[in-house]
Amino acid sequence: MTVNRRDFLHAAGLTSAAAALGSGALGARGAQAAEEEAAVALLKLSSQEGRIPGESLPEKVERMAQWGFTGIEPHGGGLPGRVAEIQQALQGSGVSLSAVCAGYSGCLISHQESERRLAVDTLKELLAAAGELRSTGVIVVPAFHGQTELGCEEARKILVDLLKELGEHAVAVKSRILLEPLNRGECFFLRLVADAAAIARDAGSEGVAVMGDFYHMNIEETSDRGAFLSAGPRLHHVHLASRRRVLPGQDERSFVDGFRGLKEIGYQDFLSLECGCDGDPLVEIPKSVEFLRAQWARA
Repeated sequence: MTVNRRDFLHAAGLTSAAAALGSGALGARGAQAAEEEAAVALLKLSSQEGRIPGESLPEKVERMAQWGFTGIEPHGGGLPGRVAEIQQALQGSGVSLSAVCAGYSGCLISHQESERRLAVDTLKELLAAAGELRSTGVIVVPAFHGQTELGCEEARKILVDLLKELGEHAVAVKSRILLEPLNRGECFFLRLVADAAAIARDAGSEGVAVMGDFYHMNIEETSDRGAFLSAGPRLHHVHLASRRRVLPGQDERSFVDGFRGLKEIGYQDFLSLECGCDGDPLVEIPKSVEFLRAQWARA
């Protein structure tokens, strides 16, 4: 069954993408225009910076542009000190900053308040740098295994409260938090895209959104398409990897079902490689790009 974006929003109790994000600022015509604008999904390919071969950032960016990428995802470590470097490398390249992958300290749902505060403070610094670079947002994992002794109920309450503060800051600096669900081998808290969307909803801020990762989704989700539909307009980033966490196309993992879901919600943001590579990346990455384009066309 095909789900129309308008039907999806109404089924979720939302009348527009703006309403889904809690802004309430658009009138009827503006809401309709926002829905129509988001109706045609885009395949905007990105990659984590470390995945691309090259001796320097400008060399990597040039290579990415040649291969058809329009986004690059750096790690957040040291990002505030790299703003000028990244701006210069991206200028006139046709490549933009997609998401920023982690790079903060502490843990948002630690049983220790000092660790939670450290996470908030360092995330605020990253969000400011991400906003200056016009990034999609900063990827956040609430806790990996061993980082907290809290149970799920208490951890969720603490997380929602902190995300309200972080979301307000993210809006102020023109960025956002991107909650990333992982798999049971890496965390016990936050493993489904729908759970991330519910937490973002409860935080009640446009500065809090979610992402999906095809590698983790293959382990935890019953349907790639269903996962993306559950996130709807709160979905603002996607990680690409096969079942073996190598390049898409290097094993039997299909992306068609998930791409159908992205098309149905009118997805407008980046899909970024987060994976290893079997073989020479100079050969295999362009092949993966063509594979992904073919999968998108089939969806």
